[in-house]
Amino acid sequence: MDPVEFTIEKARSAHTFWIRQICEVTLASAIARGTGISGRSQEMLETKMKKGEAVIAFASDGRWAGFSFISAWENGKYVSNSGLIVAPEFRHTGLAKRIKRKIFELSREKYPDARIFSLTSGLAVMKMNHELGFSPVTFSELTTDDLFWENCKTCVNCPILVSKERKNCLCTAMLYNPKGTGTTS
Repeated sequence: MDPVEFTIEKARSAHTFWIRQICEVTLASAIARGTGISGRSQEMLETKMKKGEAVIAFASDGRWAGFSFISAWENGKYVSNSGLIVAPEFRHTGLAKRIKRKIFELSREKYPDARIFSLTSGLAVMKMNHELGFSPVTFSELTTDDLFWENCKTCVNCPILVSKERKNCLCTAMLYNPKGTGTTS
């Protein structure tokens, strides 16, 4: 099979057509993996696209290929990189790494002083985060915004998170600090 070319761009209103497919693929992936992926509403993804807080990828033939979005917390002190998903037919092509880099760049562009974080239970995402300069941290170094943690309620691991008083979970917390060394300064 010939390598597929991809275009990755900042999502906008015209891309809302793809939201249903993004949600369906995300849910199917969570079920297939049996691991934590918190669900997102179609309305929330539409808002992210319209605000330019998401990236979307397409194959050269126009098929939707992948997606990710950002959210700011505590007045932009923290930014989460979330919802990274690649359509099944484009997995193992390096597309996830390219989307991850693009969403990281968007985070830095929109919130240059923010601490950027990502929660994941997947080794591949941990490696991508590490390559971008993220370090593993305890959950205490992440946002305390209750709305962020509300999003975890749709994850199968939420009972663990709640029982541990949001101090840890099966997910690994990773943080990029734009100030360089250390994570809390």
